[in-house]
Amino acid sequence: MRRIMNTLFLPELREMLAENRTDELREFCTALHPARTAEFMEGLGIEETWRVLQHAQPSLQAEIFQYFELDRQVDILGTQDEKQIAVLVTQLPADDAVDLLHKLPEPRVESILALVPAPDRRDIRSLQKFPEGTAGALMTTEVACLAETLTVRQALNELSRQAERLETIYYIYVVDDTNHLRGVVSGRTLISAIGRPDTRLVDLMKTDVVAVNVHDDQEQVAQKVAFYNIMAIPVVDDHNHMLGIITHDDVIDVVREEAAEDVQRIVAVEPLNDSYLRMPLPILSWKRGFWLLILFFAALSTAFALQIYQDWLNQYGWLVLFIPLIISSGGNSGSQSSTLIISALASKEIELHDWALIFRREVIMGLVLGGIMGSIGFCCALLLAPRPWDALVIPITILCVVLCGTCMGSMLPLIFKRMGLDPAMMSNQFVAGISDLLGILIYVNVALLFLR
Repeated sequence: MRRIMNTLFLPELREMLAENRTDELREFCTALHPARTAEFMEGLGIEETWRVLQHAQPSLQAEIFQYFELDRQVDILGTQDEKQIAVLVTQLPADDAVDLLHKLPEPRVESILALVPAPDRRDIRSLQKFPEGTAGALMTTEVACLAETLTVRQALNELSRQAERLETIYYIYVVDDTNHLRGVVSGRTLISAIGRPDTRLVDLMKTDVVAVNVHDDQEQVAQKVAFYNIMAIPVVDDHNHMLGIITHDDVIDVVREEAAEDVQRIVAVEPLNDSYLRMPLPILSWKRGFWLLILFFAALSTAFALQIYQDWLNQYGWLVLFIPLIISSGGNSGSQSSTLIISALASKEIELHDWALIFRREVIMGLVLGGIMGSIGFCCALLLAPRPWDALVIPITILCVVLCGTCMGSMLPLIFKRMGLDPAMMSNQFVAGISDLLGILIYVNVALLFLR
């Protein structure tokens, strides 16, 4: 329904542009919530979108702009007039501006920043020096910081002066004369103290402040914000100097980014550092091909294992019919286990020291699942095997393969974690590839034992 409404409105919006109906375009930009305004502009081209935005005040223009898709934002910054873009960048939160500028060619970034006012340019430059994926790159410097010596009355007056340029005032951070973080006062606490206007902030603040270091990984930041259930978290340097804050909306972006990376790793793709459509094909090919080649050679090893026993398999041809069943049983059970363990590690439901408990649980699961699947396999094998005794090869093999799959799928991510690597790198396909090879070896050896 929303898409239909947007499509119906587009011709009228284009007509406004064609006839340069300034008053109506200005009303369009101001009448709706910025998110709705951005939605109605989805079908416009880049040039048309930028022309519409010119009818909004710079602050409102930045609000609407932030609701566009990332690719659309980058295209606008990369193609439109540099002076106008500099005005837009000035209105954006410094951390958001840095993220967008990272996606533009360096000459374009330099020409835009040269037109940005010096204070805003300094904020952007200070954030650009932090490595991508750290708290420093994620934070914003637009933070409510007040001296610990201020009274409630003075603090409210100071906040009224700062409010226009602040991203959030959920929390007011209290610092000393050398900008060391001393404590935090919530907005609620400050408002509640209006009846005591001469009370100093040092007497209101909480000194047990949850903070992150500027060099902390963004995933650690997201986990800490989620654990303490706070709307923003301060960022400090090694000497506890207040540098900025990371707000909940930035944390949500981190969670989405980390989840996307984990999904890509689970399907054996190196994480993409840009959107799928903007990623150059040679780089995309490398990121996908690297793991595919590893999995390809793992599959080749399975083929060579079969070739070793080819003469024997020719003698017992009915066993060949069950090879797909055997290798899929191990691969699927291993993939299930690895996915569950990877997700549990990511959400901190389990830790490395839980490995013994995890192993015991997966052994039990392997025996239960292998027993059920093996029983079904035995019924099918009775129809094809020369003797009932020969048919026992199938259930015993399935039990062993599923047991190996669950144990390996659960332990390998923990081993990767212990080695300091991302557990998601132990992808389903990688576990499945190892399971295929083990499945063939187990199958053939169980068959040799029974059929001899």
